[in-house]
Amino acid sequence: MPSHRYRDVYSRVDIPLATRDWPTARLTQAPLWVPVDLRDGNQALAEPMDPARKRRFFELMVAMGYKEIEVGYPSASQTDFDFVRLLAETDLAPSDVTIVVFTPARRDLIERTVESVRGIRNPVVIHMYTATAPVWRDVVLGQDRAGLTALILAGGRDVLRSAGDLDNVRFEFSPEVFTLTEPDFALEICDAMTGLWDATPDRPVILNLPATVEIATPNVYADQIEYMHRNLARRDGVILSVHPHNDRGTGVACAELAVLAGAQRVEGCLFGNGERTGNVDLVTLALNLHAQGVDPMIDFSDIDEIRRTVAHCNGIDIHARHPYAGDLVHTAFSGTHQDAIRKGLAEHRARAAAEGRAEADTEWRVPYLPIDPSDIGRSYDAVIRVNSQSGKGGIAYLLETAYGIELPRRLQIDLARHVQRRTEQTGREVTAADVWRIFAETYLQSTGPGPVELVNVDVAGRRTTITLRADGVETHCQRDDVGPVEALVAALAERDVAVEILSLHQTSVGTGSATEALTLIEYRDGARSRWAAGRHRSVLTATLDAVLSAAGRAEGGAS
Repeated sequence: MPSHRYRDVYSRVDIPLATRDWPTARLTQAPLWVPVDLRDGNQALAEPMDPARKRRFFELMVAMGYKEIEVGYPSASQTDFDFVRLLAETDLAPSDVTIVVFTPARRDLIERTVESVRGIRNPVVIHMYTATAPVWRDVVLGQDRAGLTALILAGGRDVLRSAGDLDNVRFEFSPEVFTLTEPDFALEICDAMTGLWDATPDRPVILNLPATVEIATPNVYADQIEYMHRNLARRDGVILSVHPHNDRGTGVACAELAVLAGAQRVEGCLFGNGERTGNVDLVTLALNLHAQGVDPMIDFSDIDEIRRTVAHCNGIDIHARHPYAGDLVHTAFSGTHQDAIRKGLAEHRARAAAEGRAEADTEWRVPYLPIDPSDIGRSYDAVIRVNSQSGKGGIAYLLETAYGIELPRRLQIDLARHVQRRTEQTGREVTAADVWRIFAETYLQSTGPGPVELVNVDVAGRRTTITLRADGVETHCQRDDVGPVEALVAALAERDVAVEILSLHQTSVGTGSATEALTLIEYRDGARSRWAAGRHRSVLTATLDAVLSAAGRAEGGAS
């Protein structure tokens, strides 16, 4: 790899920060969230949203509780301009939602942007940007530092001239490519803009410091943000905002460290859509807070509806492994994971009952699941799925959740062997119904008559009489002071069918009035133990059927 062609960030940006506070800071509350899906996300789509998709996306974000939404780049497209006018002329935007519009520092485009928001009743932010990094100054803009400062201030004056008299309008400035801009120059320009726009606590200016292209480890971005946080003039009149991109795959970490370093506001996209590798993912950021006990102030209780809407509007599917929201992120295939999750869920239910709390109000501490899937509208149905990598815990979990069957540990191990044999043969995942079929084929007595058929059981006082039929001949066996199971075992022994029962377990199949008894018998077959089962509405009949199943399998050498 020709790595010598690239320069590290330290040779390009020298951050004059001798000490730093962010490493010991803690995230204790949510920042101000600003989804930019309708502008930054939209301009990154191969097929930008039409008005219907834009409206649907906007309505989703309002329903989720976002109070500040960047809705478009009205000077760049008629569709964006018309959408802003729709918000101005209808009640689509609740009165407490701030509308943000985006413009470069050019007079005609600023005037077009202000025209789009004129008459709007909502609070409005006019967001002006200009690239400030050396390469952009040299290659794109053809300006030195002094020339670029003059250009930016001229744009700021145009914003004031066009919208300074509007009481519901505030201003935002982004030094684009902040992360590659000399810190002293970024500070100089930002202070000039807050001075020009008269930033005060009553009418604060938003200074947005974007990692337009992610170029360093997250600690570097945190240092850059803390440097600005400490040194900005009129700090109490500034809302310090960040806008991380994800070129290095660490956009979420950059945003979290930036908030630790003093940022109060985060711009990003739902599920991280955006140019190149995308903007920072607001869903992951918010749910990371939720998983640490901090209210994200946004409603993710129906993550699947959010995901469907975003995927439809963007025309981009959400990856199955996307944090929190992907189809498979709460799913365990590994046997050890499944066993731990199953035990954790059982312990959670028991602890909730012991504490007299609802499960939803009980502290969550289930292995491998950082949050309760039900918090975001997911059921437990997909938490454990079974393939060739799975173990006894997952298989037992499927039977328990789908059929109410609780298997003893040794039977879980035995059943897992049979299920794994099937999955390795097919290479496919198995469902709960598949596992039940394998269980029935392996342990339940066949529907046809076996070598020995139970004709009747008669209990009269202390005496139990067993009637068996084999090869068309009925025989009777009587035993005193024993139960039906022991009497049946004795009757089978008289027919030279030996069944040595090691343990007997009772469970059930189904719930409510449709429940059937399921008896599980561990019996000795030569030097090893095996399992058989019986199923019936009657517990006694289920148990006797299990004994006959064991007898037939022992005689036939079933594996």
